[in-house]
Amino acid sequence: MSSLVQSVDWLAIAPPTLAAVVGLVVLVADLFIGEEKKAVLGWVSVAGLAASALMLLPLRDGDRATFCLTGDAHACSYTADRFTLAIQFLVLGGALLAALLSVTALKDADKDLPEGEFWFLLLSSAAGAALLPASRDLATLIVALEVASLPAFALVGIKRGDKKSSEAALKFFLSSVTATAVSLMGVSFVYATTGSLYLTQIADKIQHVDGQFHTLAQAGVVLTLVGFAFKTAAVPFHFWVPDTYVGAPLPIAAYLSVVGKAVGFSGLILVTVVALPSYGDVWGPALAALAALTMTVGNVGALRQQATRAYSAVRLLAWSSVGQAGYLLVPIASAAYSKDADKAIGSTVAYALMYAVVNLGAFAVAALVARTSPLNRISDYRGLYARSPLSALILGFFLLCLAGLPPGIIGLFAKVTVFAAAVDAGLGWLAVVMAVNVVIALFYYLQWTTLLFRAPEGESEKHRVPAPLTAAIALTAVLGIALSGAPQLVLRFSATGLF
Repeated sequence: MSSLVQSVDWLAIAPPTLAAVVGLVVLVADLFIGEEKKAVLGWVSVAGLAASALMLLPLRDGDRATFCLTGDAHACSYTADRFTLAIQFLVLGGALLAALLSVTALKDADKDLPEGEFWFLLLSSAAGAALLPASRDLATLIVALEVASLPAFALVGIKRGDKKSSEAALKFFLSSVTATAVSLMGVSFVYATTGSLYLTQIADKIQHVDGQFHTLAQAGVVLTLVGFAFKTAAVPFHFWVPDTYVGAPLPIAAYLSVVGKAVGFSGLILVTVVALPSYGDVWGPALAALAALTMTVGNVGALRQQATRAYSAVRLLAWSSVGQAGYLLVPIASAAYSKDADKAIGSTVAYALMYAVVNLGAFAVAALVARTSPLNRISDYRGLYARSPLSALILGFFLLCLAGLPPGIIGLFAKVTVFAAAVDAGLGWLAVVMAVNVVIALFYYLQWTTLLFRAPEGESEKHRVPAPLTAAIALTAVLGIALSGAPQLVLRFSATGLF
């Protein structure tokens, strides 16, 4: 009997594998390191994530695949193509920035957060998130989704004795488990109708499903998308987002807002565009409706935030991330109608890269403000320019990027790219909905931006910025400014090469 699996390409699987190995090293080392030296684990984790990201460099020259069927070289469980590398760069880079924020957060928590467990869970989740875009069979996709998600539940609820944190983790866990169960049922339906879990084989076989199984196949397509729609925080699977972001440690909220979304969108893209292109008439309209609903609900939710309410800044960023998810869904829906699906998907990847940089930067400045204003209200940002001029200018730049206004050219460029994808696909109505939502979003982004430069109430309290937090803010600012100067680099980098 011939072997079902080829030899392992260790270089191809190095990025997620290295993150997982460092996570295990940190977990074991935590047993032998005294309390006074626990900070070393954080820097080992940061170095491990940086090394995982650097392992992408040897892979940039061409497609590599491993764990392939011997009888079909195109049926592989792991593929490192340009799409994979772009998403893995986003995931590992986002996890690295979240880790830099976490170093400061753990030090400030003064033993309220268990350091060894924290770093192990963060690295484990990052490893699963990096595995997902490379997955090319439904079983590996679901496993990667859960490896990314399960540690995230624990990270959200990791604050000792914090009821808000525990409640957030419970909501996140119950809704995620339900969505995953529905997805698994969808996967079983797809497998029942095609006899395969490999995405390339499903794409061929599902076109020739017997008429009596056609409805079962359609149900499988829709149900499979539910789990990934949940991870993207698409409406109506978004209700966990605000409470989870508020209850979680701020670096974990930042991590979920970027890496969690990357996991969901890469999964959606692989299931729809790669495995089920012939069912575009099913998932295309569904994702278009989800996109319109998501961006509208997200922006209206952000608009309703009261500046004096506790944690209103984090809640606004949470609702804003829901609205941004709607924009990210537009090109994926457009791929069902477009003649050039690869270009449409490239628009989603380009927007995701822009969003990751500026949203992580906004959370980094929010983490800075939270050091002196733990309730993190929007009103706490009044007069930030008087207290910390550079931080205020950077946050203002990030908010303008999210709004799509100059000098945040990268934000404008990304929105135009997404808008063009909808128009090219003939989804004019969706482009109009997006335009209306961009105008709605301008109001709350500009309102927050202007607050930064108003006269402060009372005496200005200077912010002391720890080195890791400085590094995170500086890195995101430099990337945002550089990409605003040369936005075409994002589109070039995000060319997916899925086909």
